[in-house]
Amino acid sequence: MKKVFVSVATVAITIGVMVVACSKSNESAAGGGGTGGGGGGGTTTCDTVNMKYATNVLPILQANCYSCHGNGVVTGGINLNGYANLKVQVDNGNLVGAITHASGYTAMPYNLPKLSDCNINIIKAWIARGALNN
Repeated sequence: MKKVFVSVATVAITIGVMVVACSKSNESAAGGGGTGGGGGGGTTTCDTVNMKYATNVLPILQANCYSCHGNGVVTGGINLNGYANLKVQVDNGNLVGAITHASGYTAMPYNLPKLSDCNINIIKAWIARGALNN
């Protein structure tokens, strides 16, 4: 009985370490993470190299932001539909402030879990590369 308990405890610790490692420290490896909010789980890692608007950033926005800030809906005066509208929020710092839940910004998505670390880092990496319309 004691061997089973040790094995179960070892497995639980190993899984816990893997989840933390996957969601926190492997964000610059391969993969891309999902587009949903919340934490990252799974075995994929997060690729933040050569991020592009259409391929990497837009799907995150469509899945997490467009219900309130896109497709004709402009809640709070914020429209993220289309590159030009998004670029305004990037340039004034509101996008990163809101998605990182920085002090002084309304946390987004509103009343929902924070975007995954991977999705936030994808957006930040795209911005760091000049927030190009690519």
